[in-house]
Amino acid sequence: MQLITYINDLLYRYECVIIPGFGAFLTRQKSAYIDSNTNTFHPPSKIVSFNRQLQANDGLLANYVASVDKCSYETALQKIRNFTAEVSRDLLEGKEVSFKNIGEFSLNEEKSIQFEPVQHQNFSTSSFGLSTFVSEEINREIHKEESKSQKVKEPIVLNTERKPSKPYLKYAAIAVIALSAVGLGSMKIYESQVQEFNYAERQKANSLIENQIQEATFVISNPLPVLSLNLPKHTGNYHIVAGAYRLEENADKKMDELREKGYSPFKMQASKYGLHQVLYASFESRLEASKKLYQIQANENADAWMLVQEIK
Repeated sequence: MQLITYINDLLYRYECVIIPGFGAFLTRQKSAYIDSNTNTFHPPSKIVSFNRQLQANDGLLANYVASVDKCSYETALQKIRNFTAEVSRDLLEGKEVSFKNIGEFSLNEEKSIQFEPVQHQNFSTSSFGLSTFVSEEINREIHKEESKSQKVKEPIVLNTERKPSKPYLKYAAIAVIALSAVGLGSMKIYESQVQEFNYAERQKANSLIENQIQEATFVISNPLPVLSLNLPKHTGNYHIVAGAYRLEENADKKMDELREKGYSPFKMQASKYGLHQVLYASFESRLEASKKLYQIQANENADAWMLVQEIK
């Protein structure tokens, strides 16, 4: 299945990849660790899990399929629907469905989807090329005993003979100290002169700017009228969602599209999964929201859904 390859590609780049109508793959970072039982060193990695509750289309997978297969967005969505229908059918028939390099899907006795990730697969790009390795345990006690046995005390010999002094070295040292003091003093004087020059030039520049500001005059002969905008507010806890998008630029495109159709859309703040949800409208009454949702699903967007949440 070609879509599994596309999902693999996205898992290396994103922490959440949603398959619309089926569920979402989530990844989390795991630090490097050592298995003390097997003396195995494991590099940092990204662990994959599956969440059946996240099924709303965020546009990430569909846009990627459309760009790689060079097809329209709607065609890409239809390919995803066919894929999820095939996977669901195989699971209902009692088959195990394998996503290569990701994991295995199956149904338990309660007909709930179970996911078993592939253990050896690492989706962390920062760990590319790193693999596990085994290092033999070092017996430090044996090493300490060997070190003690090899340690031999040697006698310390003191040389009591006095070396003849060299008086010319004393004068050479005095000369070096004097030259250093002269050089340091010259450097200090030079730095002081540079600072004074820079301060004077900065004062000249500030004075020039102040004079130019004082000489400038602004005359408005025909003041513009005050423009008042009455922007529609989204109130109520029942919202019709047009889509949830991983990329904010896709959410902005959807906003422009809805404005052209006469709606007053609203973009919610990014959720904890990094999704930007775009709303058709919001309602105080659940009944009104349901009527509008059925109308939109029948005429415009079959994937629209209702969100019950208070917008702060």
